[in-house]
Amino acid sequence: MKLDIYDHFHPDEREFVDRAWEWVVHAGEYHEVKLTDFLDPRQAFILQSLVNRHPDVQVRLDGGYEGAERCRALVAPDYRDLSQEDMGLKVLSIYSGDQKFLSLEHGDYMGSILGLGVKRSKIGDIHVLEDGCHTVVCEEISTFLDMNLTQVHRIHVLREILPIEQLRTSQVELELQDITVASLRLDGIASDAYRISRTKVVVPIRAGRCRVNWKVVEDPSYLLKEGDLVSMQGFGRFKVIEAGGMTKKGRQRVKIGKFV
Repeated sequence: MKLDIYDHFHPDEREFVDRAWEWVVHAGEYHEVKLTDFLDPRQAFILQSLVNRHPDVQVRLDGGYEGAERCRALVAPDYRDLSQEDMGLKVLSIYSGDQKFLSLEHGDYMGSILGLGVKRSKIGDIHVLEDGCHTVVCEEISTFLDMNLTQVHRIHVLREILPIEQLRTSQVELELQDITVASLRLDGIASDAYRISRTKVVVPIRAGRCRVNWKVVEDPSYLLKEGDLVSMQGFGRFKVIEAGGMTKKGRQRVKIGKFV
């Protein structure tokens, strides 16, 4: 099947489109089964779109719990029962007796794991808990992490590998912020969200460092809407919670939530 869908995706996504289409073709034509690393929601969407183009292929997405953001995918011929397949998921439980440990944040755990040379694609969602952290990881690197992750942000930690059934999840915390903007342009809202000038926020957007709903957006004038998730490399993420209502001066009221 000749791919005619490049126009639907950003040029930076073509490499992944090619890889994903290869998984689909091998499953449909050669009856192969492919278990991927963790995919972000945009990659999962692309893969699902390609699977839908092939009548003899199916995909299962699993990140260890319902509502997971990052998931592994199992691409297989449509006659296989994927419900009982092993998705290769483990839980890396991190804990410590140090009181300073309780102040560690998501980025601290992520930085320490990636600092070991582990690829981001091997790590699923990270859940910071009151007494530690549970991270979903690919089974094939779980032993390596258990042996080598000894510190998080210079704090000595203990580790334990648990079955995925023992995963404890955390609630996402949002720092709410009410702003007024002239329009729902990306650069205007991002400027207020990150508390930097519009001139400065335009630079990473045009450099391809901004994603809206996990898709690269390079146009500063892109119009956001309720529910959109914006992430900018080096600045963090925020979500447009509400967009509506006008001030007496004709500006729009917007409620955003920054991920903390």
